Amino acid sequence: MKAWIEARFAEYFELLKTLAAIPAPSHEEDERVSFILSWLKELGVGAYADAAKNVIVPLGIYNGEDITVISAHTDVVFPDKTPLPVLEEGGRLYGPGVGDDTANAAAILMIIKYLMDKGLAYDMSGVIFALNSCEEGLGNLKGIRQIMKDFGPRVKAHISFDCDRRNGIVTRAIGSERWRVTARTAGGHSYTAFGNANAIHRIAGLITRLYEQKKPDMEGTRTTYNVGVIMGGTSVNTIAQEAEMLYEYRSDDSGAMAEMRDSFLRLVGEADGDEARFSYELIGERPCGSDAPAGQEELFRRCANAINAVTGEEPKACAASTDANIPLSMGIPAVAFGLFNGGGAHTRGEWIEIDSLRDGLEIGITTLFKVTGNR
Repeated sequence: MKAWIEARFAEYFELLKTLAAIPAPSHEEDERVSFILSWLKELGVGAYADAAKNVIVPLGIYNGEDITVISAHTDVVFPDKTPLPVLEEGGRLYGPGVGDDTANAAAILMIIKYLMDKGLAYDMSGVIFALNSCEEGLGNLKGIRQIMKDFGPRVKAHISFDCDRRNGIVTRAIGSERWRVTARTAGGHSYTAFGNANAIHRIAGLITRLYEQKKPDMEGTRTTYNVGVIMGGTSVNTIAQEAEMLYEYRSDDSGAMAEMRDSFLRLVGEADGDEARFSYELIGERPCGSDAPAGQEELFRRCANAINAVTGEEPKACAASTDANIPLSMGIPAVAFGLFNGGGAHTRGEWIEIDSLRDGLEIGITTLFKVTGNR
């Protein structure tokens, strides 16, 4: 395996650089989908894109076997519609989204190539490789939801290759709810209508109250909140008629999530009045995991053993918000971990250590065999 990885590493690295330059905002992954389908076709692999823009590579799933889904997401957090900058310097590869999650998506493609080169692909049983859409932000996990809708009753395990390997193995889901809140007022001229309610001022007041709220205090859990976007107004000399914010809260506990929703709805209700009308819309919802499903510990152990076999590392279990949220909420064993080392995720200075890709690819191939039982 190591010899194959070394022989193919230059090809892997070029694939990663090419894929990383292709823009892929959530819901608009079409260009990456087209590239991946063409790449797989040239390799001789049967693949298709489903209704959610997931690229699906099914191997040995048509005889009723249980299915293991192995995925990495194609979308990035950046809204760019033109090619993304990719720079190699000092043993690192820099680029927006290069690690989260492009490196892992490229690794899945190379795992498929390994199976083809070794004549193993069509002897595999019960495996779906998925390059899935809409993991980030307001993508709202659309891609993995579609996969679980299509295959859920047969899925025995899900592995999402996501983010940096050093983060550990995600075994618990952090849930979130995202809201769009809009304030509307009569507005007017900044001088002649001075004193009229200003929508920006009123929504700023709500933001202040949200940041003064008491968070749930439950031992062993963590709850956070954030206003990530504010917008509105017309001009410097106009009393704003409309202002908007995007607000989220997160927790690894469903009871805390319910408390945060109650607090949010109460504070919006208190802000609403004759001078300033408030409306709200739920625009994103990621469920917390339920109690650990049967088989979760075994899945973690097999993945941890794969990492340990390659690197000698002992990965720790952790919680995060990933594609694994959906299968975990359905009682399906699921984990998430990365196949590279890097930093700066969700910034335009994101980077990966180029040498870490070798171990990462070996971990990915080893994980496939250890989890599925295929050889």
